[in-house]
Amino acid sequence: MGWLARQFGLACDNVTRFQVVTATGELVEASEAVNPELFWGLRGGGGNFGVVTEFEFELHPVGTAALIADFFYTLEDAPRVLRGWHQLIAEVPRQATLIGWTGTAGDWAYLPVEHRNSPLASVGYVWVGEPDQGRELLRMLRGLARPLAERVDELTYLELQTIDDAKHRQRLRRYWKGHYLRELTDDAIEAFLSREMAGDGNSGLLPYGGFQSYGGAIAEVGDDETAFSHRDALLEFVAVAAWADAAEDEARIAGARRWAAAIEPFASGVYVNDLADEGEAGVRRAYTPRKLSRLAALKQHYDPDNRFHLNHNIRPD
Repeated sequence: MGWLARQFGLACDNVTRFQVVTATGELVEASEAVNPELFWGLRGGGGNFGVVTEFEFELHPVGTAALIADFFYTLEDAPRVLRGWHQLIAEVPRQATLIGWTGTAGDWAYLPVEHRNSPLASVGYVWVGEPDQGRELLRMLRGLARPLAERVDELTYLELQTIDDAKHRQRLRRYWKGHYLRELTDDAIEAFLSREMAGDGNSGLLPYGGFQSYGGAIAEVGDDETAFSHRDALLEFVAVAAWADAAEDEARIAGARRWAAAIEPFASGVYVNDLADEGEAGVRRAYTPRKLSRLAALKQHYDPDNRFHLNHNIRPD
């Protein structure tokens, strides 16, 4: 899943050929014409069937420009804003991926002083394409409610793709929990904004979290065409914790789990790349039962002894 997915589909939708080393050491290819069942399973089934040593992708011209827009609100205003924001998903062009966020703001210069380092929510979008066209959506967001602050940045596509690199540096510890949602009800919005309730009194140990919109080209691929499931998702939710001190492990992980548990009643599944320590239960949420059965049969064919098991494991059938 990336910023081009609503325009051109998921990364797995754009692979045209794999080269794979199987559990027996055999080098095989997989494409629509050669080993098509393996090709199907590799597009969403993870590293269960072998070691992929070569990918061939379909490429798309996208230009070099991008735009990020964020509008910030108090938690009191956020429910009304989120209700209007999610209704825009079906209306906005495919160059736009809508994003929503809640967490503790930093000491950010564009926020009023009294709202810095305090719990806030935001909505916005990432636009890949001509920035002037992307700015036409600003009016739609400004019409939701008067924000505390807004940030609109033009940047290159390369800058967009590297903007969060520092957050994922190796010295940090991290944990996350995710869900897919087919709809965003008022109760789901309330659960999303209940982040403060997930803590043990120290809001500084709480995760931040967000929504990212699906639809567009993602939903247009037939459900049976790839192992990837839940193409009917409206939104992906993920709660993210990142920290440096090992003494905070228990509190950080517990906060993410409690917050995700509050949203789970509204979930329709989970993105396989958002799985952490859920084990078999997580795998069953990532794939429909029919797909999981088909993947297990594929696993039996290519890896009957489950040599490739240090993953979100699909057991041989």
